[in-house]
Amino acid sequence: MRRISKMTRVAVGVASLGLVATACGNTSGESGDSDKSDRGVAIAYDVGGKGDQSFNDAAYAGLTKAKGEYGYKTADIEPTEGETDADKEQRLASLAKQGYNPVVGIGYAYGPAMKAVAAKYPKTSFGIVDFVVESKNVASLVFAEEQASYLAGVAAAKATKSNTVGFVGGVDIPLIHKFEAGYKQGVQDTNPKVKVLSQYLTQTAEEGGFASPDKGKAAAEGQIEKKADVVYAAAGLSGQGVIEAAAKAKVWAIGVDSDQYKQAALAKYKNSILTSALKDVGGAVYALAKSVHDDKPLTGTQTFDLKVNGVGLSESNPEYAKIPGLADAVKKAKEGITDGTIKVKTE
Repeated sequence: MRRISKMTRVAVGVASLGLVATACGNTSGESGDSDKSDRGVAIAYDVGGKGDQSFNDAAYAGLTKAKGEYGYKTADIEPTEGETDADKEQRLASLAKQGYNPVVGIGYAYGPAMKAVAAKYPKTSFGIVDFVVESKNVASLVFAEEQASYLAGVAAAKATKSNTVGFVGGVDIPLIHKFEAGYKQGVQDTNPKVKVLSQYLTQTAEEGGFASPDKGKAAAEGQIEKKADVVYAAAGLSGQGVIEAAAKAKVWAIGVDSDQYKQAALAKYKNSILTSALKDVGGAVYALAKSVHDDKPLTGTQTFDLKVNGVGLSESNPEYAKIPGLADAVKKAKEGITDGTIKVKTE
């Protein structure tokens, strides 16, 4: 088990993005390990890149907010197909050398590269989403995905008419197991009669589990054929295929990370998106950028959970409020999680 040397809670609201944490670390100034003075925040995208309407786009929203608020110069860099850890390391190092501060790796895949680059650029602040890197100049931005997924499970159990719901995970890894575990528990705690069908698209990210809408669509279609009338996807860009399949079959989809009901690229499917399990990646990116701007860079493990609104459940679709008992059940579940009476599983 990875030892976490420092745990700090950061309160970043899904709506307000308000930073209330106390942080410590180096100042934001560069002296000697970059070619230029600070240029502001830079992010390196995960698989799927910008336009996934989910995980990466949430990070971009945080970068955009920081840019607008502080007048930053910013950079956002796409991954390449089949890239290695060395490619990721080169990307992060290039951004640090150019003077961007902080530099944020979006996704657990940046772990090895982040550890190596942070050591080479000790006066640059780094951030990594969904992974813990123990370094004095790295903020590890982690989330209680299982809590948001529990709420999604409650909603699914209230919305289903067939007593069968689905879960589509992008890649069969511990991070996505958290989504599945919370969802299943939320469903079962709400209505034990409801069956949950689960499927993972691939065993590794390199196989396209987070970047293949066609795979997501096929998986959802298979679950819908087995009577699932609510399907939750934790699959990045692949989730767009799940939403498309749900819309075609006139069943409910549950989105992830961003409020997918509001995503322009998914507008033609939005009436089929009941809700989304929110993960405020944008708030985390913004919080790190703000801390560097304030000369108090966040470091260590920063945990974004339901208690601080770092995760949540959207209510944008008007149909959400019309399903009998759904809103009240979700509210009660949220209260139980935040006061500790409901313990959500991660496996």
